[in-house]
Amino acid sequence: MFAASILIAVIYFAVYSYFFDTPKERTWAGKLSALKFDYQMLSQDLNNIDLILSDIQKRDDDIYRTVLESAAIPASIRMAGFGGINRYESLQGYSNSNIMISATKHTDKILKQLYIQSLSYDELIDKALHKEQMTASRPAIQPIANKDMRSFSSPFGWRFHPKLKYTRMHEGIDLTADTGTKIYATGDGTIVKAGWSTGGYGNLIIIDHGFGYQTRYGHLHRIGVLEGSEIKRGQVIGTVGSTGLSEGPHLHYEVRLNGTPVNPVYYFHNDLSFDEYVDLIEQLQNSEEFLEDWQTTEEETGDDDSVKDEK
Repeated sequence: MFAASILIAVIYFAVYSYFFDTPKERTWAGKLSALKFDYQMLSQDLNNIDLILSDIQKRDDDIYRTVLESAAIPASIRMAGFGGINRYESLQGYSNSNIMISATKHTDKILKQLYIQSLSYDELIDKALHKEQMTASRPAIQPIANKDMRSFSSPFGWRFHPKLKYTRMHEGIDLTADTGTKIYATGDGTIVKAGWSTGGYGNLIIIDHGFGYQTRYGHLHRIGVLEGSEIKRGQVIGTVGSTGLSEGPHLHYEVRLNGTPVNPVYYFHNDLSFDEYVDLIEQLQNSEEFLEDWQTTEEETGDDDSVKDEK
């Protein structure tokens, strides 16, 4: 009789436990439900943080880095994940491992993006502190005054060379003026070359302005600066001539940014009004007549700047 009672009690307990939670199980179930809710709220918070961070990154690239002349940070760097060992192995094996791993991955991604954004701000703060120096160093004026210049005799860009009979890149612009016309430094910097070029430039001056900028002044008659000297924007550095591969007095002028030649006329804004600047750009880029004038001038002068000077 006693054994039967024990058996009935065991069966009753088993049936009850199967259909009804024990107080301890109800307690753990409540805690688990609360944790799931917390993870859901965390996920929503992380999504909101993502949106805010995305807006910060966009402002960083489109406004701050543009104003301070810094390249945008590539998305491949901003969004790069974590490699190597399984960082989330300790979270595996639980009934809700997917929830925990997802939230942890999301958190790690945001923390990495915040770290990269912090480095970006460090860089921009440094550039902002040197903004005045950068502004003074950036090429921003014409190397020959308007009153002294006769014409733009050769624009920047690809064109058919009348003497070489093939299309090539002209990496600067040619400004015609009388021999002895003053040439001005277009930005603060250091003279890294002042002398005869081994290429077609003739007497050549190269100025390193820092911040990735360099300017070149070729075919000079006289050189008025020494290598290693510090110069200021607007300082006379030499005079127009016709040395090197040139048969007519003019200045070959180049602007290079991080080693790449760029159109110098985009850096004449300090000397020109807005209307004058727009007219100049349209003339140099869109005028077929101007290109024909350049070809005629090239045929007359025989100038060939395709031979490059060694730095």
